[in-house]
Amino acid sequence: MKLTDTLEETISALTANKARTGLTILGIIIGISSVIVMVSVGQGASGSIQESIESTGSNLLMITPGATRTLGYGARSAGGTAKTLTIEDANEIKNEISYVEALTMEVSGRYQVIYKGSNTNTSIMGTDPDYFKVRNVNLYFGSFFSDQNIQNFSKVAVLGPSVVENLFAEDEEIFEDIDLNGIIGKIIKINSIQFSIIGVTEKKGGSGFSNQDDIIYVPYTTAQKYLSGNKYLTEIDAQISEAELMKEAELEITNLLLSMHNISDVASADFSIQNQADLLESITSVSQTLSILLGAIAGISLLVGGIGIMNMMLTTVTERTKEIGLRKAIGAKNEDISFQFLTEAVVLTFSGGIIGVLAGWIISYGINYFGLTSTKVSFSSILLAVGVSAVIGIIFGYYPARRASKLNPIEALRYE
Repeated sequence: MKLTDTLEETISALTANKARTGLTILGIIIGISSVIVMVSVGQGASGSIQESIESTGSNLLMITPGATRTLGYGARSAGGTAKTLTIEDANEIKNEISYVEALTMEVSGRYQVIYKGSNTNTSIMGTDPDYFKVRNVNLYFGSFFSDQNIQNFSKVAVLGPSVVENLFAEDEEIFEDIDLNGIIGKIIKINSIQFSIIGVTEKKGGSGFSNQDDIIYVPYTTAQKYLSGNKYLTEIDAQISEAELMKEAELEITNLLLSMHNISDVASADFSIQNQADLLESITSVSQTLSILLGAIAGISLLVGGIGIMNMMLTTVTERTKEIGLRKAIGAKNEDISFQFLTEAVVLTFSGGIIGVLAGWIISYGINYFGLTSTKVSFSSILLAVGVSAVIGIIFGYYPARRASKLNPIEALRYE
């Protein structure tokens, strides 16, 4: 039988019962689109997390006070409330470790911030000018504080855009509508201490306690003197010159700090070093597992769709028993009958697969467009979905096709 004849016969057979064919294709559409949407959500979440981490800087070793705690998947965290890191530690790391390209000190905490009748509770980051380069913080308006401000304990502040909105927005005003030139030089109170505004940072995004826009930056010396009231740092960030050197730099910094703190056993270290590369690797591993899990869950609907195809094809074989007998009687071979029904099953799944891919892409785009969550549709997921749909057609169409080809032509002709 010619291929064109087979295709014509396939179209004729599938359009003979449009409702049943449509419902069967719908099952495949739902399955394929579910796989694409679920995988795109997983990949989008992974990409969003990686982008968020990388936006805070690259090749970073984050040194925090307190002992290390294991969180799982190789990720680590420090206690954070201990007081063991000092300016001397930071200066020694900068001077002694050749791999360190830039280093910044941090004194952080949350305080009440007041401007006239407005107030907000926000993160205060005491740091130095290098922080803005190391952490990829860009200036939107005004200026950053200088080394001179650090030395003079200047009470100056650079505000994040969310802080600007909370303190200076009126009614429906948003950040872009606020006269930033007008707020430069204004006085705000942080923990009842007056600070002069000198700049505003660009939007970076985030939420809750990880919102990088809801931060006020002040000189770390000022934060130590007027806010924390002690000489200790809450974090030291070391930017390493090359990603390949981060493990070696981490080891050298560890040995240096152990020596400075008179600690002989690394297990008793009163500080923790978090390698950004390890953190990214851990998160990537978790997100990949999430994507696989989501894809597997969606794959169940594909299995159901495949069973629907098998059910339809078995019903079709039963309904067309006499037709099969007639074809065999006039010379059709088993291979011809098998190929005919297998073609019908593949056309069903391939049609549903194409529509499912389009539906999945549209749904994923809609989810991302309306800001429900980040999604990322990759070519590999589309290729996988189309491939799976074709395989399902072959697998679930094989048994009905084989059953049709094995029918006895005499018994088939007598079938009522």
